[in-house]
Amino acid sequence: MKQIILAAGYATRLYPLTENTPKPLLPVGNKLMIEHVIEGTTAIGAIDHTYVVTNNKFAGQLTDWLTGYEHSHPDFRGTIINDNTTNNDDRLGAIGDLHLVLSQEDIHDDILVIAGDNLITGDLNEFGQYCGDSQDPVLGVYDVGSPEEAKKYGVVAIDEAGKITSFEEKPNEPQSTLIGIALYYYPRSVIPQISQYLEEGNNPDQPGRLIQWLYPHQPVQTALIPGQWLDIGSKETLETANQLFTNR
Repeated sequence: MKQIILAAGYATRLYPLTENTPKPLLPVGNKLMIEHVIEGTTAIGAIDHTYVVTNNKFAGQLTDWLTGYEHSHPDFRGTIINDNTTNNDDRLGAIGDLHLVLSQEDIHDDILVIAGDNLITGDLNEFGQYCGDSQDPVLGVYDVGSPEEAKKYGVVAIDEAGKITSFEEKPNEPQSTLIGIALYYYPRSVIPQISQYLEEGNNPDQPGRLIQWLYPHQPVQTALIPGQWLDIGSKETLETANQLFTNR
């Protein structure tokens, strides 16, 4: 299985912290953000190569980071993919970046896709086992605990077997308190559909849109993420993450 880390955003909401530093290389507790992501997904198992897709502004810094990380983690295999964008106006979008990696690297394997700013404190071993047993795509879901909080996110409703029956972005009346997070498993059979999604002219940004497009066409399963989940999109969530991971 190949892992693709989405890290091509410019994180302007975190300026000045991210004006000259890519968000995944910000320190969180005693490690860099991207290293927490990688160590979290290691528990999934079966990942033999990690691709980090970034932009032209930060490709050099991430390449330097990878050189050091592979030196200190000799079993890790990684590649930095530069999508050659330079600002928010010409970026490819998350799904566009995913397609770029799949096409450029000629990947025809099962893939795990995660955003480079999604931090999870729980053990993802069971998520990995679930993906290994599934012939369908799997979306990581997190229970935010209240309908009011769920209104801020993409809300997922599921049947008794965990299959998605509804996926609504920021609904006024959420059908559940489960939200889809940027953690996705796609079996190799689904990869051609990612190209089809873009060829049909669908929105290339926001990776959850691909799931919204997929689930009416084919079964998409869900797996509940344990522990705490943080999407580092603001200085407040970054500070919360710093406190959380420092105290672990």
